[in-house]
Formats: sequence, C-alpha cells, structure tokens
Amino acid sequence: MSARNCFLTEGASGVGVAPITLKRWLLEGRFPEVQRDRNGWRIFTPENIQRIKAFVEKQSFHGPMQLSLYQDNVSAVYEDKTASFRDSAFNGNKKLPFHRWVPWIAGFSSNFVEDCFRNYLDPSIPASEVTILDPFAGVGTTLTEGIMHGYNVVGFEINPYAYLACKIKLSARGLDARLVDEQLQRFLQYYAARVVDKDYKPRSRPPDKFGTRIAFFSPKVQRKALIVIDYLPNIKNLEIRELFQLAFGTVMVSFSNYSYEPSLGRRESSGKENILDAPVEQILAAKIRDMSSDIKEFEELHGEVASHSKTQVFNETFFKALDFCAEETIDLLVTSPPYLNNYHYLRNTRPQLFWLGMASDPKDLRPIEQQSFGKFWQTVRDQETIPLDFHHALLEKKLELLREINTDRKTYGGHGWANYAATYFNDSYRFCEVLSKLLKPTGTAVVVIGNSILQGLEIKTDEIFADIGEMVGLRKKDIILLRTKRTGSSIVDSSVRAAKTKKQTPLYETAVVLGR
Repeated sequence: MSARNCFLTEGASGVGVAPITLKRWLLEGRFPEVQRDRNGWRIFTPENIQRIKAFVEKQSFHGPMQLSLYQDNVSAVYEDKTASFRDSAFNGNKKLPFHRWVPWIAGFSSNFVEDCFRNYLDPSIPASEVTILDPFAGVGTTLTEGIMHGYNVVGFEINPYAYLACKIKLSARGLDARLVDEQLQRFLQYYAARVVDKDYKPRSRPPDKFGTRIAFFSPKVQRKALIVIDYLPNIKNLEIRELFQLAFGTVMVSFSNYSYEPSLGRRESSGKENILDAPVEQILAAKIRDMSSDIKEFEELHGEVASHSKTQVFNETFFKALDFCAEETIDLLVTSPPYLNNYHYLRNTRPQLFWLGMASDPKDLRPIEQQSFGKFWQTVRDQETIPLDFHHALLEKKLELLREINTDRKTYGGHGWANYAATYFNDSYRFCEVLSKLLKPTGTAVVVIGNSILQGLEIKTDEIFADIGEMVGLRKKDIILLRTKRTGSSIVDSSVRAAKTKKQTPLYETAVVLGR
C-alpha cells in the first residue's frame, strides 16, 4: 500500500480485512475514530493503517471446539474452553449499518455470522462463487452480512413482515439515498399540514379485526399513525414506499400501549405507563434518516464487493426449498430455527402484519402457523397423541415422561407439550432431509439452537437435532457452546408451561455444525 491517505475500502484492503469488519471495529470503539473529509467520508492515513494492522496481528482466532454429546453438566463440559465465535446475541447489531434497522428477538449478531464465514469457508474460492443460505432468514442478518462480503445469498422467511424487512435490506443497496431524503421531506410537509388541521379526517382506518385487550394506540397517536398510512400510496417508487412501510413497522410499537417483554404485551402489565401522545413523525423520520445514512455509506463500504452478489429471498417455508434451489448448490448455511420454547413469532408481529396490510383477519395467519417450523403448542395441543416420524430412543423416553406430567391439566399439561415437542422434532427431521440435498459435498451448516425446559423436564434440543442430521446422512462435525443463560425465561416460569424443578437447570445456546 502506498504512503498516502485513502478511503475505507482501500484502507480495509491495506489492513487485510473486509470493509464491514473495519467499519464495525470503528463503531465498537476498538480504536479512535479517524478524520473525515468535507463530504463525511472517512480518511485513513498511513499511520492509521499501521496502528490497525498492529491490532489485527494481536487478534487470536481459535478453531472450533470438539465437545462430547449427552453430558449431564453443561458448565463442567465447557469450563475453561476458548470459544471460536464472538457473542451470538443480537445486541451487537444495534449500532451497525443495515443490521440496526429492525429489532428482532430471535436475531443473532453479525459478528457471529462473520466468524462462521471465517471458520467454514475456503478463502481460496472467489466470493462470487460462494452461496450462503439462511432458511429462517428473519430480518436478514446472515444474508445482509453475506452480500457485504460479496457472497451470493439465498433466504427463506415465512413471516410476511420479516420477509419485507429482509427483502428491503437486500435491495436497498440499489436505492438512491437522495430520493429517500427528498421523499422524507415531502412526507414531513404532508404530515405537518394535516396534523394541525382539526377538520382533517384520515382516509385510512385502523384494521378492524386486529383485536387487542386495550386500545393499541391512544386516540391522538392513532390519528397520527393513520396520517402516516394515508401518505404511503403517494410514494410512486415501490422500493422507497416499502422502505417507509418497514420504517413505520419498526417504530410503531414504541409509541403504542404495548411493548415487547420479550413477548408483545400491555405496557401496564410490565409497569409502564400508557402513551397518550407521541411525536410520531419525529420518531419515524429519525428511523428513515438512519436508513438513508446507511444506504449512502454502502457504496463506500461494500459497493465494489457487493456488486457481484446475487440475492434471492422467498416468502416461503424452507420445506419447499427444493422447488426454488438446485441440489448441491449451498456452500454454507448459517441460521437459527425457532427454539423449542413456543415463542410465537407470528403473533408477536401482529401489529405490523395488520397495520401494514399483510393480514386483515386472524384466519389469514393460520396457514402460516401450519407451515411454520415446529408449529406452535396452541396448534397441536388438542390433537391425539402425535408420534415421531423416526426412531430416537432417548427422545421417545423423554416424550413418554412428558405426557405423564400434569395429566389433570389435560392439553395444558404434559400431553399438549409432548405433542408440540414431537411436532418440532418431526419438522427437524424434514429440515435435515432438505438440507442434506442442498449442501455441496464440501458444504457446512451452522445451526444455532438451545436446550429447552418443558413442564420442568429438560430436553437437549441441540444434541437431538445433531442426531437427526446423522439419520438423514449428514455428518455431525461439532457442537459448540455459544453462551449460557440463567434459568428464568417465560418457558420455565410460566404457571401453564412449567413444573417446579428439583435443581436449577442451565439454559444454554450452541452451534450445531453439520456437513455432508
């Protein structure tokens, strides 16, 4: 590298890392922010580059750990081990461009995804020849990180709101941020003229079949929200209109009488006051400005690298993946399926689904529930005993024990939860069957999953999932501890779902690594 100042992309090349990695380190404060030019672009001096290279040389990355399966004491198994991944929790995404757009309870960190690329992809293969898959794409962390590194990406997401978020994040790289800014100014003028006009009655109406225990918005906030909805059809550019829709969806709960704790519930139930009024347009404008800023920086960070990426995302269940993808085309899968904890992702996005016009009746959600991985306890609890579609002695014994717990509570007792667990693992088997056909012979799948506690009974979901992979011809390469969590989630403490445990059971999260 020549002894001259340079922009971020060239600076990253001089350091030997991807532009997004260098940007992330700056945002994380690992070294002081560099100066910017009059246009706001970062300028790296030769001294900056040397300091950062010295930082890189001090980094110590460890390979994946080999861990024994079916251990009774998780803490003992993983004690004194050095993890090969950075924290998988989503919190790290909240300051990062694109990743910060949509909060998502089930998301994992972009750092973790980048570590998967480093651990399991052959650096000698050009990025344009590598395809990354996320079958539970959520709001697109894996796919977004993939295009930032120049890979081709494929995603499946059955939730229409999450699919919108994923699609917009992948397509926004082609948007002109100036047009977004201009549209925002038009919106603010439109809004300002109508919000003060007492005679103005919004044309839009709140979704009449979106039922909540108390009013979702206060009257003042609802009127403001409807003015926002009124404006959206005026945006002729479809991608910008969807960007505005997504922005509204990401902030709408923040000025409602509900909040995520982590499930959607009334603010009053968590000790918070209801919101009688709020600066809706300011909150929305701040989100859109963040989005526009990220789009502006994308060219600096990833323009050349991402220009070769091919992106595909489908609003479909992964069980239909072979209708869209050819066999043996995936180099790396990085995903986190729904856990065996009955967190109802679909119901927790009901505000966005109804207010953005993706659902008009609760019946609209039922087909999605039936096609979702693992289904939900509510959809299978009343059925007759659901058997496993495969033989697994340990799991069969667990299900027998589960059915004998709280029998007096009928479907609310062990029987209903055993049906849910059986359905979950049957879908795990179907998932692994599809996966075994999509992976290249040299491909790898990294599946983030955790153990569960149903009616006080621990089920080591990760170990059973790995066994299922082997049943369909995949190779169990590794199970790597990512983090431990304290006992005390809703799945443990709920009076409906839990029985008292005799001893504290650690809840943990692992990466199950499978190959061909």
